[in-house]
Amino acid sequence: MSRDDDGILSPPPSASEEMAGRREANSDVEATLFEGVRTSDGSPVEPVKLTLDDAFKFRCHKGVSCWNACCHGADVTLSPYDILTLAKHFSVRPSQFIADFTLPALHEGSGLPVTKLVMTEKDGKGPCVFMHEENGCSVYDARPATCRYYPLGLGAYKLKGHEEREDMHFLVKEAHCEGHKEEQQQTVGEFRSDQGIEPYDLLNQRWIDILMKMTSWKTMGGPMGKDVSTQTKKMFYMVSTDIDAFRRFVFETKFLETYDIDDDMIEAVRTKDEALLQLGFDWLKNVMFNEETLSLREPVLQQAIAAARDEMGGS
Repeated sequence: MSRDDDGILSPPPSASEEMAGRREANSDVEATLFEGVRTSDGSPVEPVKLTLDDAFKFRCHKGVSCWNACCHGADVTLSPYDILTLAKHFSVRPSQFIADFTLPALHEGSGLPVTKLVMTEKDGKGPCVFMHEENGCSVYDARPATCRYYPLGLGAYKLKGHEEREDMHFLVKEAHCEGHKEEQQQTVGEFRSDQGIEPYDLLNQRWIDILMKMTSWKTMGGPMGKDVSTQTKKMFYMVSTDIDAFRRFVFETKFLETYDIDDDMIEAVRTKDEALLQLGFDWLKNVMFNEETLSLREPVLQQAIAAARDEMGGS
C-alpha cells in the first residue's frame, strides 16, 4: 500500500501567542488550538484556561439584538462526525453532502486538507448556507461541533511520550455578541452537556490527535523534517469526508489481507459508519506516524522483516 500525507479552526493571535510561549518554555509539549470563530477585528479570545467547573455568563436567544450575527461569514471547519450527522439529517451519503454544502480548504495549523461550510454571497461574508434570517439555524439539531461550542474555544495539548491529550477551554467574546450580557450562568461542563458536545468530542478524538501531531510537526519539525506525502493527504481527506470511499478501500483492496482486523470489527465496519471512522483514524495514525494502532498480519510482517534484512545486507 502506498503511504501518503495528506474545530476546529485556527487560533487567533493572542491564544496562539500564549501557546507559543508555553512551547518555548517547555519543548516537551505538543499543543494546538481549535476555537469557535475567527474574526478580523482583533482577537475575540480571553486567553484564560477554563476547567469544566468554571462558570461563565452567556445566553443566545431570539431576543438578543445580535441574533444570527455569528452565523455570517463564519469559518466552520467540519469534523468527520459533523459530516456524518449532517448527512443523516438530509438523508444523503456524506459525499453528496460535501458536494452540496461545503468547500475544500487546508487546516492552517497542520496543512492537512479539510472541508468548510459554505457561507453565502460573493465575498463569503453572508449567512451560513443553513441559516434562516427569521428562524435561525435550519439544522440546529444536527449543527456542527464548532457551533455547539460557541462561545467557547477548545484547546488541547499533550506531553511528548504521553498517550492522552489534555483539553482546555477559552471564552470567545466577539465585539458584536450581546449574549455575554445575559444573566444566565453555567459551568463549562454544564454548557457542554446542554449543547450535546460529548459524542462529537468522543468520535473525533483520534482525528484531532492527527491534526495536533501534524501541527506539532510543522511547528517543531517532524521526523527528518519531512512532511507527509500528497497521497497520504488525499487518504486523510477521504477518511474525513467520504466514508463510503474508505469502505470500498477496506473491502476492495488488500487492506484486510495486510492488517490483522478481528472478525467482529470487520462486521461492524461493513454497516456502521462510526466504527469505520475509528478504523480509518487508526489506519491513518499507523501510516502517517508509524503508531502501533493496527497490526500487520503475520505473513505480511515476516515479508517486511525479510525485506528490511535484505536492504541492510543481513541474512
